[in-house]
Amino acid sequence: MDPPVVPAERLDGWRHVDDTVDRPFAAGPVSVTASTARYERADRPDPRPFFFASRLRIRPETPPNAALARLVENRARSGFRDRLAERDIGGIEPRGERTIAVDDPDATEATLATFRGRCTLDGEEVPVEAMLAVWEADQYLLAGGAYRLDGGANDARRELLSLVRAVRPE
Repeated sequence: MDPPVVPAERLDGWRHVDDTVDRPFAAGPVSVTASTARYERADRPDPRPFFFASRLRIRPETPPNAALARLVENRARSGFRDRLAERDIGGIEPRGERTIAVDDPDATEATLATFRGRCTLDGEEVPVEAMLAVWEADQYLLAGGAYRLDGGANDARRELLSLVRAVRPE
């Protein structure tokens, strides 16, 4: 299973870090497999902005529905917070949730959750904002990332949202 597609023209300045396939959830006969592509902005200071795009496969195959979508969103938020902590971003707090349109006309709107936290570098705390979007396009897609909240945060936010909106299943 390949990660979802991000148009190359949107990735200008982003470096592909890796692709992974993991199983974030398994209970009895039910499992979720995630295929993820990760990117970083190598030209920015630490903590560097990062972006990811994931495709989920749910077994046994279950068509998307409202209850399952909410479960996927809740599990994705929990896993995202864990990933932020692994990147040494602490004090993570939710800052709101809203829906956004994605570029794929066959997809639903995405639920976008925003978080704030901080990363300590050389004894200095750097504020960080992170976003996670979840939506359906005949399967569940996730995309998001994080960036510093100091100088250039508005541009970083717009760039990340542009990447998130561009993610497509194929």
